Amino acid sequence: MLPLLLTPLADMFSAFNLFRYLTFRTGGAVITALAIAFLMGPAVIGWLKAKQREGQPIREDGPESHLLTKKGTPTMGGALILLALAVSTLLWADLRNLYVWTVLLVTCGFGLIGFFDDFLKLTKRNAKGLPGRLKLAGQLAVSLAAALMFAWISEDPLSTSLTVPFFKALLIDLGWFFIIFAALVMVGSSNAVNLTDGLDGLAIVPVMIAASCFALIAYLAGNAVFANYLQIQHVPGTGELAVLCGALVGAGLGFLWYNAPPAMVFMGDTGSLALGGGLGAISVATKHELVLAIIGGLFVLETVSVIVQVLSFKLTGKRVFRMAPLHHHYEKKGWAESTIVIRFWIIAVVLAIAGLSTLKLR
Repeated sequence: MLPLLLTPLADMFSAFNLFRYLTFRTGGAVITALAIAFLMGPAVIGWLKAKQREGQPIREDGPESHLLTKKGTPTMGGALILLALAVSTLLWADLRNLYVWTVLLVTCGFGLIGFFDDFLKLTKRNAKGLPGRLKLAGQLAVSLAAALMFAWISEDPLSTSLTVPFFKALLIDLGWFFIIFAALVMVGSSNAVNLTDGLDGLAIVPVMIAASCFALIAYLAGNAVFANYLQIQHVPGTGELAVLCGALVGAGLGFLWYNAPPAMVFMGDTGSLALGGGLGAISVATKHELVLAIIGGLFVLETVSVIVQVLSFKLTGKRVFRMAPLHHHYEKKGWAESTIVIRFWIIAVVLAIAGLSTLKLR
Protein backbone atom coordinates (compact mmCIF):
# COMPACT_ATOMS: atom_id res chain seq x y z
CA MET A 1 0.00 0.00 0.00
CA LEU A 2 1.17 3.51 -0.80
CA PRO A 3 -0.32 6.96 -0.10
CA LEU A 4 -2.04 8.15 -3.26
CA LEU A 5 -0.08 11.41 -3.35
CA LEU A 6 3.22 9.53 -3.37
CA THR A 7 2.33 6.87 -5.97
CA PRO A 8 3.59 8.88 -9.00
CA LEU A 9 6.89 9.63 -7.26
CA ALA A 10 7.46 5.95 -6.45
CA ASP A 11 6.79 5.04 -10.09
CA MET A 12 9.21 7.71 -11.34
CA PHE A 13 12.06 7.46 -8.82
CA SER A 14 13.35 4.23 -7.27
CA ALA A 15 14.38 6.10 -4.10
CA PHE A 16 10.73 6.66 -3.34
CA ASN A 17 10.11 2.90 -3.14
CA LEU A 18 10.73 3.35 0.56
CA PHE A 19 7.25 4.87 0.77
CA ARG A 20 5.81 1.49 -0.13
CA TYR A 21 6.94 0.09 3.22
CA LEU A 22 4.43 0.33 6.03
CA THR A 23 7.11 0.53 8.71
CA PHE A 24 8.79 3.49 6.98
CA ARG A 25 5.51 5.36 6.63
CA THR A 26 4.62 4.68 10.25
CA GLY A 27 7.94 6.20 11.31
CA GLY A 28 7.30 9.12 8.99
CA ALA A 29 3.88 9.65 10.57
CA VAL A 30 5.43 9.74 14.06
CA ILE A 31 8.01 12.37 13.08
CA THR A 32 5.54 14.47 11.05
CA ALA A 33 2.94 14.58 13.82
CA LEU A 34 5.64 15.37 16.40
CA ALA A 35 6.98 18.22 14.25
CA ILE A 36 3.50 19.67 13.68
CA ALA A 37 2.71 19.56 17.42
CA PHE A 38 6.04 21.17 18.29
CA LEU A 39 5.76 23.92 15.69
CA MET A 40 2.07 24.69 16.11
CA GLY A 41 2.04 24.32 19.90
CA PRO A 42 3.02 27.90 20.87
CA ALA A 43 0.57 29.43 18.40
CA VAL A 44 -2.32 27.17 19.44
CA ILE A 45 -1.65 27.67 23.16
CA GLY A 46 -1.31 31.42 22.69
CA TRP A 47 -4.64 31.56 20.86
CA LEU A 48 -6.35 29.44 23.53
CA LYS A 49 -4.98 31.69 26.28
CA ALA A 50 -6.27 34.77 24.48
CA LYS A 51 -9.74 33.23 24.18
CA GLN A 52 -9.78 31.71 27.69
CA ARG A 53 -8.59 34.46 30.00
CA GLU A 54 -9.64 32.55 33.12
CA GLY A 55 -8.59 29.14 31.84
CA GLN A 56 -10.43 25.88 32.39
CA PRO A 57 -13.09 25.93 35.13
CA ILE A 58 -11.85 23.91 38.12
CA ARG A 59 -14.15 21.49 39.93
CA GLU A 60 -15.10 22.92 43.31
CA ASP A 61 -15.47 19.40 44.73
CA GLY A 62 -12.03 18.36 43.46
CA PRO A 63 -8.71 18.42 45.33
CA GLU A 64 -8.18 21.81 46.97
CA SER A 65 -4.70 22.15 45.50
CA HIS A 66 -6.14 22.28 41.98
CA LEU A 67 -7.78 25.63 42.75
CA LEU A 68 -4.27 27.04 43.08
CA THR A 69 -2.09 24.98 40.73
CA LYS A 70 -4.49 24.51 37.80
CA LYS A 71 -6.24 27.87 37.78
CA GLY A 72 -5.78 29.92 34.61
CA THR A 73 -4.48 27.02 32.48
CA PRO A 74 -6.25 26.91 29.09
CA THR A 75 -8.04 23.79 27.90
CA MET A 76 -8.98 22.38 24.46
CA GLY A 77 -5.34 21.43 23.83
CA GLY A 78 -6.71 18.27 22.29
CA ALA A 79 -7.23 20.36 19.16
CA LEU A 80 -3.44 20.42 18.76
CA ILE A 81 -3.30 16.63 19.00
CA LEU A 82 -6.11 16.18 16.48
CA LEU A 83 -4.51 18.63 14.05
CA ALA A 84 -1.16 16.84 14.13
CA LEU A 85 -2.80 13.41 14.02
CA ALA A 86 -5.11 14.18 11.09
CA VAL A 87 -2.53 15.95 8.92
CA SER A 88 0.12 13.30 9.51
CA THR A 89 -2.31 10.45 8.81
CA LEU A 90 -3.55 12.06 5.59
CA LEU A 91 0.04 12.55 4.43
CA TRP A 92 1.36 9.07 5.17
CA ALA A 93 -1.56 6.62 5.11
CA ASP A 94 -3.13 4.92 2.10
CA LEU A 95 -6.28 6.98 1.63
CA ARG A 96 -7.98 4.12 -0.20
CA ASN A 97 -8.13 2.21 3.07
CA LEU A 98 -11.59 2.42 4.66
CA TYR A 99 -10.30 1.37 8.08
CA VAL A 100 -8.16 4.51 8.20
CA TRP A 101 -11.06 6.78 7.28
CA THR A 102 -13.42 5.13 9.74
CA VAL A 103 -11.03 5.38 12.70
CA LEU A 104 -10.10 8.93 11.75
CA LEU A 105 -13.75 9.96 11.56
CA VAL A 106 -14.48 8.33 14.93
CA THR A 107 -11.55 10.20 16.48
CA CYS A 108 -12.55 13.53 15.00
CA GLY A 109 -16.25 12.94 15.71
CA PHE A 110 -15.59 12.30 19.37
CA GLY A 111 -13.23 15.27 19.38
CA LEU A 112 -16.05 17.48 18.08
CA ILE A 113 -18.34 16.28 20.89
CA GLY A 114 -15.56 17.04 23.37
CA PHE A 115 -15.09 20.48 21.81
CA PHE A 116 -18.73 21.41 22.42
CA ASP A 117 -18.41 20.11 25.98
CA ASP A 118 -15.32 22.24 26.61
CA PHE A 119 -16.92 25.23 24.92
CA LEU A 120 -19.96 25.10 27.19
CA LYS A 121 -17.75 24.74 30.27
CA LEU A 122 -15.85 27.86 29.27
CA THR A 123 -18.83 29.99 28.28
CA LYS A 124 -20.95 29.00 31.29
CA ARG A 125 -17.93 29.03 33.64
CA ASN A 126 -18.76 25.70 35.29
CA ALA A 127 -17.31 22.20 35.14
CA LYS A 128 -20.48 20.47 33.88
CA GLY A 129 -20.48 21.34 30.18
CA LEU A 130 -22.59 19.33 27.77
CA PRO A 131 -25.49 17.44 29.43
CA GLY A 132 -24.49 13.81 30.02
CA ARG A 133 -27.36 12.31 28.03
CA LEU A 134 -26.67 14.52 25.03
CA LYS A 135 -22.96 13.72 25.15
CA LEU A 136 -23.67 9.99 25.36
CA ALA A 137 -26.19 10.18 22.51
CA GLY A 138 -23.59 11.84 20.28
CA GLN A 139 -20.97 9.24 21.17
CA LEU A 140 -23.37 6.38 20.48
CA ALA A 141 -24.40 7.83 17.12
CA VAL A 142 -20.77 8.08 15.95
CA SER A 143 -19.89 4.66 17.39
CA LEU A 144 -22.86 2.84 15.88
CA ALA A 145 -22.10 4.29 12.44
CA ALA A 146 -18.46 3.21 12.78
CA ALA A 147 -19.43 -0.28 14.02
CA LEU A 148 -21.68 -0.75 10.97
CA MET A 149 -18.83 0.35 8.74
CA PHE A 150 -16.39 -2.08 10.37
CA ALA A 151 -18.86 -4.94 9.98
CA TRP A 152 -19.28 -4.04 6.30
CA ILE A 153 -15.53 -3.73 5.62
CA SER A 154 -14.49 -6.91 7.42
CA GLU A 155 -14.70 -10.29 5.78
CA ASP A 156 -16.87 -13.12 7.11
CA PRO A 157 -16.73 -14.71 9.64
CA LEU A 158 -14.86 -11.83 11.32
CA SER A 159 -17.40 -9.14 10.46
CA THR A 160 -19.65 -9.83 13.45
CA SER A 161 -17.39 -12.05 15.57
CA LEU A 162 -15.45 -11.54 18.78
CA THR A 163 -11.98 -13.01 19.21
CA VAL A 164 -10.80 -14.18 22.62
CA PRO A 165 -7.22 -13.73 23.90
CA PHE A 166 -5.20 -16.88 24.68
CA PHE A 167 -7.26 -19.00 22.24
CA LYS A 168 -5.97 -19.63 18.72
CA ALA A 169 -9.11 -20.02 16.67
CA LEU A 170 -11.97 -19.23 19.02
CA LEU A 171 -14.50 -16.93 17.39
CA ILE A 172 -17.75 -15.98 19.08
CA ASP A 173 -20.31 -14.89 16.50
CA LEU A 174 -22.34 -12.11 18.11
CA GLY A 175 -24.52 -11.52 15.07
CA TRP A 176 -26.08 -8.06 15.01
CA PHE A 177 -25.30 -7.68 18.71
CA PHE A 178 -21.71 -7.12 17.58
CA ILE A 179 -22.73 -3.63 16.38
CA ILE A 180 -23.92 -2.73 19.88
CA PHE A 181 -20.89 -4.37 21.50
CA ALA A 182 -18.44 -2.52 19.22
CA ALA A 183 -20.19 0.79 19.87
CA LEU A 184 -19.99 0.23 23.63
CA VAL A 185 -16.27 -0.52 23.35
CA MET A 186 -15.67 2.82 21.64
CA VAL A 187 -17.89 4.79 24.02
CA GLY A 188 -16.45 3.04 27.07
CA SER A 189 -12.86 3.59 25.95
CA SER A 190 -13.57 7.26 25.24
CA ASN A 191 -15.06 7.93 28.66
CA ALA A 192 -12.40 5.87 30.44
CA VAL A 193 -9.62 8.06 29.02
CA ASN A 194 -11.70 11.11 29.89
CA LEU A 195 -11.89 10.02 33.54
CA THR A 196 -8.13 9.42 33.64
CA ASP A 197 -7.32 12.91 32.35
CA GLY A 198 -7.09 14.67 35.70
CA LEU A 199 -3.40 15.40 36.29
CA ASP A 200 -0.65 16.90 34.14
CA GLY A 201 0.59 14.24 31.72
CA LEU A 202 -1.41 11.45 33.37
CA ALA A 203 -3.60 10.46 30.40
CA ILE A 204 -1.47 11.24 27.37
CA VAL A 205 1.43 8.88 28.17
CA PRO A 206 -0.78 5.78 28.72
CA VAL A 207 -2.59 6.72 25.50
CA MET A 208 0.74 6.77 23.65
CA ILE A 209 1.71 3.44 25.21
CA ALA A 210 -1.59 1.89 24.10
CA ALA A 211 -1.25 3.42 20.62
CA SER A 212 2.27 1.97 20.29
CA CYS A 213 0.95 -1.47 21.22
CA PHE A 214 -1.88 -1.24 18.74
CA ALA A 215 0.48 -0.06 16.02
CA LEU A 216 2.23 -3.42 16.43
CA ILE A 217 -1.06 -5.33 16.68
CA ALA A 218 -2.43 -3.65 13.55
CA TYR A 219 0.76 -4.40 11.63
CA LEU A 220 0.72 -8.07 12.68
CA ALA A 221 -3.02 -8.61 12.21
CA GLY A 222 -2.86 -7.02 8.76
CA ASN A 223 0.01 -9.26 7.64
CA ALA A 224 -1.05 -12.79 6.69
CA VAL A 225 2.39 -14.32 7.39
CA PHE A 226 2.80 -12.82 10.86
CA ALA A 227 -0.84 -13.43 11.77
CA ASN A 228 -0.52 -17.09 10.82
CA TYR A 229 2.74 -17.47 12.77
CA LEU A 230 1.24 -15.92 15.92
CA GLN A 231 -2.07 -17.73 15.45
CA ILE A 232 -4.06 -14.49 15.59
CA GLN A 233 -6.90 -13.57 13.25
CA HIS A 234 -5.73 -12.04 9.98
CA VAL A 235 -7.73 -8.91 9.24
CA PRO A 236 -6.77 -7.69 5.74
CA GLY A 237 -6.28 -3.93 5.50
CA THR A 238 -5.81 -3.19 9.18
CA GLY A 239 -2.04 -2.95 8.82
CA GLU A 240 -2.54 0.58 7.53
CA LEU A 241 -3.82 1.58 10.97
CA ALA A 242 -0.22 1.33 12.18
CA VAL A 243 0.37 4.62 10.37
CA LEU A 244 -2.51 6.26 12.25
CA CYS A 245 -1.23 4.84 15.54
CA GLY A 246 2.21 6.23 14.74
CA ALA A 247 0.69 9.65 14.08
CA LEU A 248 -1.11 9.43 17.42
CA VAL A 249 2.15 8.65 19.23
CA GLY A 250 3.94 11.56 17.55
CA ALA A 251 1.09 13.97 18.26
CA GLY A 252 0.98 12.78 21.86
CA LEU A 253 4.71 13.33 22.32
CA GLY A 254 4.43 16.84 20.95
CA PHE A 255 1.49 17.60 23.21
CA LEU A 256 3.32 16.17 26.24
CA TRP A 257 6.03 18.80 25.74
CA TYR A 258 3.45 21.43 26.67
CA ASN A 259 1.39 19.26 29.04
CA ALA A 260 4.30 18.14 31.24
CA PRO A 261 4.04 19.44 34.84
CA PRO A 262 3.31 22.25 35.29
CA ALA A 263 1.04 22.06 32.26
CA MET A 264 0.84 24.98 29.85
CA VAL A 265 -2.37 23.54 28.40
CA PHE A 266 -4.90 20.78 29.16
CA MET A 267 -6.19 18.47 26.44
CA GLY A 268 -9.76 18.83 27.73
CA ASP A 269 -12.62 16.65 26.55
CA THR A 270 -11.64 17.67 23.02
CA GLY A 271 -8.60 15.45 23.37
CA SER A 272 -9.56 12.80 25.92
CA LEU A 273 -12.85 11.78 24.30
CA ALA A 274 -11.22 11.73 20.86
CA LEU A 275 -8.17 9.68 21.85
CA GLY A 276 -10.18 7.15 23.85
CA GLY A 277 -12.68 6.76 21.03
CA GLY A 278 -9.87 6.33 18.52
CA LEU A 279 -8.20 3.59 20.57
CA GLY A 280 -11.55 1.82 20.93
CA ALA A 281 -12.14 2.00 17.18
CA ILE A 282 -8.69 0.57 16.42
CA SER A 283 -9.29 -2.33 18.82
CA VAL A 284 -12.60 -3.12 17.08
CA ALA A 285 -11.02 -2.93 13.63
CA THR A 286 -8.14 -5.25 14.56
CA LYS A 287 -10.44 -7.64 16.48
CA HIS A 288 -8.58 -7.08 19.75
CA GLU A 289 -11.35 -5.47 21.79
CA LEU A 290 -10.69 -7.61 24.87
CA VAL A 291 -6.94 -7.01 24.64
CA LEU A 292 -7.65 -3.28 24.86
CA ALA A 293 -9.04 -3.88 28.35
CA ILE A 294 -5.62 -5.28 29.33
CA ILE A 295 -3.38 -2.82 27.50
CA GLY A 296 -5.57 0.06 28.63
CA GLY A 297 -6.01 -1.47 32.06
CA LEU A 298 -5.12 1.81 33.76
CA PHE A 299 -8.15 3.43 32.15
CA VAL A 300 -10.25 0.47 33.30
CA LEU A 301 -9.01 0.88 36.89
CA GLU A 302 -9.89 4.57 36.89
CA THR A 303 -13.37 3.83 35.54
CA VAL A 304 -13.99 1.00 37.99
CA SER A 305 -12.96 3.25 40.88
CA VAL A 306 -15.72 5.71 39.91
CA ILE A 307 -18.33 2.95 39.52
CA VAL A 308 -17.41 1.41 42.89
CA GLN A 309 -17.49 4.81 44.59
CA VAL A 310 -20.93 5.69 43.23
CA LEU A 311 -22.46 2.28 43.98
CA SER A 312 -20.98 2.15 47.47
CA PHE A 313 -22.26 5.62 48.35
CA LYS A 314 -25.75 4.94 46.98
CA LEU A 315 -26.10 1.54 48.67
CA THR A 316 -24.34 2.13 51.99
CA GLY A 317 -23.82 5.89 52.25
CA LYS A 318 -20.07 5.25 52.57
CA ARG A 319 -17.22 5.97 50.19
CA VAL A 320 -14.58 3.36 49.34
CA PHE A 321 -12.07 5.97 48.15
CA ARG A 322 -11.35 9.39 49.56
CA MET A 323 -12.19 10.71 46.10
CA ALA A 324 -12.75 9.20 42.67
CA PRO A 325 -11.32 8.71 40.07
CA LEU A 326 -8.46 6.77 41.63
CA HIS A 327 -5.73 9.37 41.05
CA HIS A 328 -7.64 11.86 43.22
CA HIS A 329 -7.74 9.27 46.02
CA TYR A 330 -3.94 9.30 46.17
CA GLU A 331 -3.88 13.08 45.99
CA LYS A 332 -6.11 13.13 49.07
CA LYS A 333 -3.69 10.74 50.77
CA GLY A 334 -0.94 13.30 50.31
CA TRP A 335 0.98 11.84 47.38
CA ALA A 336 2.74 14.40 45.21
CA GLU A 337 1.22 14.87 41.75
CA SER A 338 4.45 13.82 40.01
CA THR A 339 4.61 10.66 42.12
CA ILE A 340 1.07 9.65 41.16
CA VAL A 341 1.65 10.37 37.48
CA ILE A 342 4.93 8.46 37.18
CA ARG A 343 3.67 5.45 39.15
CA PHE A 344 0.54 5.30 37.00
CA TRP A 345 2.78 5.43 33.92
CA ILE A 346 4.68 2.43 35.27
CA ILE A 347 1.41 0.56 35.77
CA ALA A 348 0.44 1.41 32.18
CA VAL A 349 3.73 -0.03 30.87
CA VAL A 350 3.31 -3.26 32.86
CA LEU A 351 -0.26 -3.71 31.63
CA ALA A 352 0.80 -2.99 28.04
CA ILE A 353 3.43 -5.74 28.25
CA ALA A 354 0.79 -8.10 29.68
CA GLY A 355 -1.56 -7.22 26.82
CA LEU A 356 1.08 -7.82 24.16
CA SER A 357 1.92 -11.19 25.71
CA THR A 358 -1.53 -12.41 24.65
CA LEU A 359 -0.31 -12.34 21.06
CA LYS A 360 1.99 -15.28 21.75
CA LEU A 361 0.38 -17.06 24.71
CA ARG A 362 -2.20 -19.09 22.82
